[in-house]
Parts: sequence; C-alpha cells; structure tokens
Amino acid sequence: MYKRDLELDRQWHWLTEQIEAQLGKRPKDLNGVLFLIGVQELGKGRRFFSKEEKQDILHIGICRVLSLSGYYHLEGSDQDGWPHWRLVKKLPHFDLLEQEKLLKMHVLEYF
Repeated sequence: MYKRDLELDRQWHWLTEQIEAQLGKRPKDLNGVLFLIGVQELGKGRRFFSKEEKQDILHIGICRVLSLSGYYHLEGSDQDGWPHWRLVKKLPHFDLLEQEKLLKMHVLEYF
C-alpha cells in the first residue's frame, strides 16, 4: 500500500509540473486541478467566474473525473451551456484521505 501511495505522489508531482509548464502557475492542491478540469469541460475559456460559478465548476471537474469509473453520467447541458451530471452509482464510503487518493487517481487518468 505504501509503495502505491509513493507512486501516486510521484505521478501527481509530475502532473502538477506539467500544468505549471503549460499555464505558468502550479495548482496549489487537488481542488485547483479539479477546477482546471471543470473550466476545460465547461468550454467557456478564461473569464471571471463568480464564487457560485467557481463552486459549480469544481463540481463539474469532480463529476467528470468520477465519470471515468461510472459514478456519474453526463446528462447534457442547460441553455447556458453548463453541463449537468447524474449520479449513476453510489460512491464508496471513504475517509478524507481515501477520497483524495481516488480523485487523484482519476485526475491522472483524465490527463
């Protein structure tokens, strides 16, 4: 288990370096990367987002990466172009550390 965690950390570090090389800034944490995924999936480019929109974008990022293992399904977009996701299967009950590992593994798969 420890060896797997070490490999995940190594891959995560590599990913954040790649993002920094592309954008000129390294994401502070997992939420920063999920936010970038959400912005990418939204497809509206760089612009100012309200606090509520930022929360929605983070949700889009989470749903998108968890869709890789069938937890969420994209139902479509609303009239403003915002994607809407439906929970397809119940998420496993994990502690915070396990949730973070699951999300990181899916983020790495996304990229």
